[in-house]
Amino acid sequence: MKELKMIVREKGNFFFLIGMPILFIVLFGSIFGNANTSITVQYIDQDESVVSQDFLSQIDKISGFELVNSDSNEKDQIEQLRDGKISSLLVIPENFEKNMTSGSTPTTLQFYRDPTAIQVVAPIQAVLENITNRYGEHKVTEALKTLGLNSSEVDNILLPPLTIEVIDKSAKHTDAISQYVPGYTVMFVFFIMITMVRRFFQEKQSGMVARLRTTPLKPIVYLIGMWIPALISVLIQCTVLLGFGHLVYDLDLGNMGAISIIVLCLSICGTGLGLAMAVCVSGENQGLALTQVFALGGAVLAGLWFPFELLPSFAQTIGHFTPQYWAQTGLQDVMVRDAQVSDVWQGLLVLLGYGILGILIALVRFKYFIKAAIN
Repeated sequence: MKELKMIVREKGNFFFLIGMPILFIVLFGSIFGNANTSITVQYIDQDESVVSQDFLSQIDKISGFELVNSDSNEKDQIEQLRDGKISSLLVIPENFEKNMTSGSTPTTLQFYRDPTAIQVVAPIQAVLENITNRYGEHKVTEALKTLGLNSSEVDNILLPPLTIEVIDKSAKHTDAISQYVPGYTVMFVFFIMITMVRRFFQEKQSGMVARLRTTPLKPIVYLIGMWIPALISVLIQCTVLLGFGHLVYDLDLGNMGAISIIVLCLSICGTGLGLAMAVCVSGENQGLALTQVFALGGAVLAGLWFPFELLPSFAQTIGHFTPQYWAQTGLQDVMVRDAQVSDVWQGLLVLLGYGILGILIALVRFKYFIKAAIN
């Protein structure tokens, strides 16, 4: 109870464990939660004909794309592309209408792109290829009609031999809130390490740790006494943050039993590692630095700030070794895919494994921590 009261008395703990994550959730939720983002399609229409305008209007009708007519010439635009000021440029050449209506001369659109912005450019390229295919089908249709075939016969010939039916079944919903609320909850759980390191060194500086050798108190009892209050703090922290996401952003938490078990395993993991760090580091500053590296580095590699699938393959490989990845995946599986405990057991074992490993390291290293306190 003494340790729990000490954690509660330090106002800074509330800021790091609850205030700051809520601030991050509100900030990113407000920016991206209801954002209506669109991909800009920069273009130059050198033909300025009815047919070229019709081509552009087909892009303009697609939701998520915004056409921007370039004021400068093609050379200046390509220069801006090289400088990284724009990511792509579509050029409709002269005689576009003439070549399209005659059908005798192939027409080539020029699409300049920045290869470093492939994630932005790829959707534009896919749209252009889709529209180009439609023009090709129209040309074939007209040719078949001139041979005397009716519309039904033409449609039957153009019918593809293979179609793909896209069925979304796994996820109830995916939005920014189901990314940020569990993501920032997981990230800030590991900030409990700062509190634990600080409390151990306060005990050390007060002489309490040195006096342990003169008492019958066993090291494991002392460590458990320091660990349990931190564990309770993290359980409260997760409850408040996930409850905040549910009440303020209407986040569906899914199976509460599964969520509770994940939170418990995550809490054991974060505080177990915090226990190990508290007796391994040589000072508070070192503990603070290592915690930030672990918490923020793990957040990036585990996909807590953005979807894990957007990370490079090598980063995804490393991310699978972080406890943050398994906690985030487990929470999201329950929230958006209706997963149960049996579906996330691997993640639970990983989190418990990290937590138990941290506790074992703390038990082994504690005698050196006491020795340093005496010296």
